[in-house]
Amino acid sequence: MLSLEIWQIIFIFAPKTKQILSMELNELIKDCSKRQKKGLHFILASIVIWGLILIVHLTGMTIEQKNLFTFCCSAVLFPLAWMFSKWLKIDFEGKGNPLTKAGILFSINQLLYILIVMWVFTAVPEKMVMVYAMVFGAHLMPFSWLYQSKSYLVLSIFIPIFALVIGLMYPPQVLAGLMAIIEVVFAICLFHECKKMQ
Repeated sequence: MLSLEIWQIIFIFAPKTKQILSMELNELIKDCSKRQKKGLHFILASIVIWGLILIVHLTGMTIEQKNLFTFCCSAVLFPLAWMFSKWLKIDFEGKGNPLTKAGILFSINQLLYILIVMWVFTAVPEKMVMVYAMVFGAHLMPFSWLYQSKSYLVLSIFIPIFALVIGLMYPPQVLAGLMAIIEVVFAICLFHECKKMQ
């Protein structure tokens, strides 16, 4: 059983300990945001991917073939992001900051939702790009915390709703083209956020 003196010490120092831990977390978030440039390299890679998806859906292939190639386009995300990170001098691995692992978990989380997209691939193939765009947009939300970014927060809400509306009204190539444009705007917003951090 803890003595009265130990309990007094705990109550005196607990708020300070919480404050110290909070300060350390804020420093880790700032470090992650700065070294990773708020994930700008991944957003630039996604511009290319949505451009490729647009090209695929402008071809004369069947919808099933287009959807299959849409998945193939997504496979180049990490190589493209790595190339952009080299060009922008971004610390791709983020070694030394434990929050990098959180970023990896946030990214891998999207893979679980791809199962929904795979179901749509067979059940409602003409709406696969719509669901894919919705999953992509929704997976951005945790990064709004990791990078302390309003752009991530706003677009994580806007993209799924936008993709649903456009996807229900227009063919996949229209949505793919508009997603590429949104990603360009997103990249510009992140670039300005990064400049403010310097």
